[in-house]
Amino acid sequence: MKRTTIQRTLVLEAVNSLRSHATADEIYDAIIQEHPHISKATVYRNLNQLAIDGEIQKLAMPDGPDRFDYRLQRHYHAKCLRCGCVFDVEMDYMDDIINLVKDAHGFAIDGHNLVFTGVCLSCQQADAQNEPASST
Repeated sequence: MKRTTIQRTLVLEAVNSLRSHATADEIYDAIIQEHPHISKATVYRNLNQLAIDGEIQKLAMPDGPDRFDYRLQRHYHAKCLRCGCVFDVEMDYMDDIINLVKDAHGFAIDGHNLVFTGVCLSCQQADAQNEPASST
């Protein structure tokens, strides 16, 4: 049984309260606001252990730092190519998608992570506001 330390509790509470698919640095920055003596290494170590123990999800992001998610049920994500924010995608998780994968190398596939990419609504709106008015 894992020992619950104050640091582990602080890290878990930060992930749960941020609710933003935060990076380890963002979680660390949130914690040091009230607990300035906690080390970055302690936060990183506890994040990884919490993920191993299944208390949070660690999301490996293409072209960016890992993110940490408080939602434990399987679900998909979308990453904005402009601002880098990560969002939950509200669609059914497709357990059977691995049956559609044809692997020529004998790889035994037992799961998948899917990250959609695009531009979030906030960035789209910012782009629209910065467009020059058309002269007709």
